[in-house]
Amino acid sequence: MPKKSAARPAFMELNHLADEGIRLRVTREIADDLAVDALSRDRAGKPPFDEVSRLREAGLPALLTPPGPDRRGVDWRTACAVIREISAADSSIGELLARHYVLSWSARFFGTPEKAGGLELRTAAEQWLWGGSADIPDPEPTAGPDLTLTPADGGYLLNGCKALASGVLVADRLVLGAVCTDTGDSLIVCVDPDRPGVVADPEDDRLGQRLTGAGRISFDSVPVPADHVLGAVPRDEHAVSPFATLAPLALRLALVHVGLGTAEGALAEARDLDLAAPRGWPATGQDADAYPERLGPDPYLLLAYGELVTAAHTAAAVVESATEALARGLLAGQELGVDERADIAVLVAAAEAVTSRSAMEITTRVLELTRGADSPAGAPGFDRFWRNARILAAQASPTHQLRDIGDHYLNGTHPPLTMRV
Repeated sequence: MPKKSAARPAFMELNHLADEGIRLRVTREIADDLAVDALSRDRAGKPPFDEVSRLREAGLPALLTPPGPDRRGVDWRTACAVIREISAADSSIGELLARHYVLSWSARFFGTPEKAGGLELRTAAEQWLWGGSADIPDPEPTAGPDLTLTPADGGYLLNGCKALASGVLVADRLVLGAVCTDTGDSLIVCVDPDRPGVVADPEDDRLGQRLTGAGRISFDSVPVPADHVLGAVPRDEHAVSPFATLAPLALRLALVHVGLGTAEGALAEARDLDLAAPRGWPATGQDADAYPERLGPDPYLLLAYGELVTAAHTAAAVVESATEALARGLLAGQELGVDERADIAVLVAAAEAVTSRSAMEITTRVLELTRGADSPAGAPGFDRFWRNARILAAQASPTHQLRDIGDHYLNGTHPPLTMRV
């Protein structure tokens, strides 16, 4: 299996990349580059070594880090805009970046400002790509936790196996939740996947999102220095900081932007296909006067596009509301209250529910509009949008989301302060 590419400096200084105009241009350029061969890469389903190299050349791993006083990194709203645009071209790479960005906040969520500052500076300087999962393991499951930390030599030894949705083979650092064998505490740690004892097994044949670097990763007595422990998560949910519980909400909302970008990408490619090869029937009567030289005098085709564009706009409006709320929560930091966190959780749940339904509707009907359900070799390949949207929608339960929204609206009940995605 090939090794991941070495970290390289961004193609321009980070303070220049922070300029709004340059940032937008860089994002569009890498999105256009990924769109050119997105279908062939999806069909191949190989680990995303080449894609990560492209991201580093564009400086995106360094850009998608928390904002700092030295103008490195970007805020939540900007990061989501970048993720969404990349996802419209290649949603697998959009998810890879989404998880990287949220995981790069881990030291802020769970650690001290000093630890977060040092880790983020090194992330930006060396263009680390983050993978892993900050999902907190159950300290007393029937079969035992996936990952354990045994105290040894002033640090810990990490053991166990974990399924990851991104970053296997290509991540430079992993964020992982593990249970201490001595105390039973849930700890969040940073691990270098190049350490001896780490074995990665990529998942090569997924239904969708084939290029995220998903798979399983196992650890056999891997040393974890004490200073690589980012923080501990209290067992009692009432003792957990509301700010720390933004971690799973941030990941869920970042993936919502991936799903929305997927739907918008499908619509845009379908439109481009129809503009390149107009179809329809000769217009008669009022239609001939209304659409004398426009694409698609077929009123049903126009109606279909109108419905799908409206569904995308509706989802975008709900997602924008949740994005603004989460951005305010991140700015509040440790001052975030339980009530504010509850409001954010409800808005994120609404964004998930609306976007997953819209993305599935849009990508399914795009297949019908383009007659591309079978996608033989040489066809436009619109099935990949549907497959990717299906996998993204499967990661969240609309039933649970809608139940929490209804309970909050009717009874004023707060969604639980959980650390689980």
